[in-house]
Amino acid sequence: MRRVWSWAALIVGGLYFLLPLIGTIEFSLRMRRGEYSLDAYRSVLSDPNFRATFSYSVAMAALTILLGVLIVVPTAYWVRLRLPRLRPVIEFITLLPLVIPAIVVVFGYIRLYNTSSILPLTGTASGTNLLLLCGYATLALPYMYRAVDTGLSTLDVRSLTEAAQSLGAGWARIIVRLILPNVLGAVMSGAFLSFAIVIGEFTMAALLNRPAFGPYMQLLGANRAYEPAALAVIAFAVTWGCMGVMQLISRLFGTRMQAK
Repeated sequence: MRRVWSWAALIVGGLYFLLPLIGTIEFSLRMRRGEYSLDAYRSVLSDPNFRATFSYSVAMAALTILLGVLIVVPTAYWVRLRLPRLRPVIEFITLLPLVIPAIVVVFGYIRLYNTSSILPLTGTASGTNLLLLCGYATLALPYMYRAVDTGLSTLDVRSLTEAAQSLGAGWARIIVRLILPNVLGAVMSGAFLSFAIVIGEFTMAALLNRPAFGPYMQLLGANRAYEPAALAVIAFAVTWGCMGVMQLISRLFGTRMQAK
C-alpha cells in the first residue's frame, strides 16, 4: 500500500510540473494559424538580443557560483571546525536575503554607489556588473550555504583536518584538496539553485540597467504572444542543458581530485 501511495505522489507531482510545460510547448507551436509550426522559435533564435542577454546571464551565473563557493565553503568549514557556537548567528545572516526583498537591496546599491558617492560604481558598466554580481551572490547565499553546511555535516571535519595537518597540509590545501571534493555534490546542489536564480532574476538587473535575460523575457512577454512561450521552452531546455554540463564537470573534477 505504501508503494502505491509513493507512485501516486510521484505521478501527481510529475503531472503538476509536466502539464504546464506541455501546454506551453503546444501554444508556442500555434503561431501560424491552422497548423503547428516553429515560427515562434525561429523568431526568438534569430533575435540577437536573445543570444546577448542569455550569454550575459550565463556568464553572471558562472561568476555567482564561483564567488559563492569562494565565500561559503571556507566560511562553513571554519564555523564547523573552530566556531560552532557562532553557527546560529551565521545561519541567521544567511537567511536575511530571504527576508529582505531584492528591490530594497538594489535601491541600497544605487543610493550608496551612485555617481555622486565616494565609490561611484554605477557610473561604469564594469562597476555596475560588479554590483549585480554581488547582488546575485547575496540572493543565492541561503541556498548555497545550506547545501554546503548539510554536506559538511556528513563529514568528520575535525578528524580529517587533523589527519591532513599531520601530513603537512596547509589550510588552503586542506580546503581545496580535501574538503571541497568531499562536499562537491552539495556544492553542485547549491550551484544549480544559484544558476536558476540568476537566469530568471528580473528586479536587480532591470533597476541596474544590465542586459540580462530576465528583463529581456519580461520585455518580450509584454509585446508578443507566441514568442514568450517559445522563449520559455528554449530557456527551460538550455538551462537544464547547462546544469547537465555543470554536473558532468563536477564529476570529472571530483574524479581528478580523488585520483590526486
